Amino acid sequence: MKKILFSAVSLDVGGIETALVTLMNYLAQKNKYEITLILEKKEGIFLKRLNNNIKVLEYTPNDNKIVPIRKLINLIKQNIFKIKYKNKFDFSCAYATYSKPASFVARSASKNSCLWVHSEYMQMFGNNKEKYIKFFNEVKAKEFKNIVFVSENAKNIFDKTFSNDSNLIKKTRIIHNLMDAEEILQKSKESVQDYNKENIYTFLNVGRHTEEDKKLTRLIKAAKKLNEDKLNFRILLVGSGNKTEEYKQMVKEYGLEDKIIFLGKKQNPYPYFKIADSLILTSEYEGFPVVYLEAMLLELPIITTDVSDSLKVVKDKYGIVTKKDVNSIYIAMKQAIEQGVFIKEKFNYKEYNKEIEQKLEKLINL
Repeated sequence: MKKILFSAVSLDVGGIETALVTLMNYLAQKNKYEITLILEKKEGIFLKRLNNNIKVLEYTPNDNKIVPIRKLINLIKQNIFKIKYKNKFDFSCAYATYSKPASFVARSASKNSCLWVHSEYMQMFGNNKEKYIKFFNEVKAKEFKNIVFVSENAKNIFDKTFSNDSNLIKKTRIIHNLMDAEEILQKSKESVQDYNKENIYTFLNVGRHTEEDKKLTRLIKAAKKLNEDKLNFRILLVGSGNKTEEYKQMVKEYGLEDKIIFLGKKQNPYPYFKIADSLILTSEYEGFPVVYLEAMLLELPIITTDVSDSLKVVKDKYGIVTKKDVNSIYIAMKQAIEQGVFIKEKFNYKEYNKEIEQKLEKLINL
């Protein structure tokens, strides 16, 4: 039985966390792997969703404000970790791309180490090439055996940026997020207790409330324009974050309290996919949104800004792709309310997962 390790920050609600739990549970069901998860913080509501055979440990760096003391303590912690786990695993993966502790854990645990990249970091850094290169140097991307991207667009940006390092480019590959389709389909059948479906066009947004990437101010401003047009609609927001209160205040200022409903975090958001008329994403950047797959599986049309592989995956198949501005989003939403948005292809999740499984098997057994 192969020993494999994943490292991350926590298992709170989020797209990355959902993808990680799905991946580990999928591998655990194979009965071919002994799986260990090491978190910076052993917390988050998704801990309860983990397969019981997955071992969960904690590696938390010291955060003492006195720099010499912090460095000394962390050096001791690193050495202790290496003594205990150095190359003890057949495969290791730093699943939280941005986490330096996760990077250290994965690189130490196995010679067959992998950095998993979920986001389009070039856009996150405002197309600043120096910041982009610095980011990947700080998580020591070059020291991993493989670098996995969840979208074709993110891989292409990385390859182009590091085009002068052929050895690094050889390490990159694309593996989309697995999905536990059967569980999602089953959970979508549960009833919704905090919202009564009415004969009103209903948009659904699921995700963290962080403005730098999700840009929910665009959604609120588009809703204001729709309301000024006297259109009948609702927007359900499933999730929370550091901007939730600001968004609530903005909604109040615009007089949209009956149009935009804050439902908070949901361990099971899938029933809301069944009562909505379309999914709406107004992001500035994404890796490969897990909600794309969930919507495709649950046959919910998608309205999304042009992020990740949306032009390849969503456009002319599962919904509408818009520009990243309020007016474009408003026009797409107005079209949805007045004319509808339609799915033109049936999503074959079994074929989708099979292709990913083959890539995972190859990666783990390299």
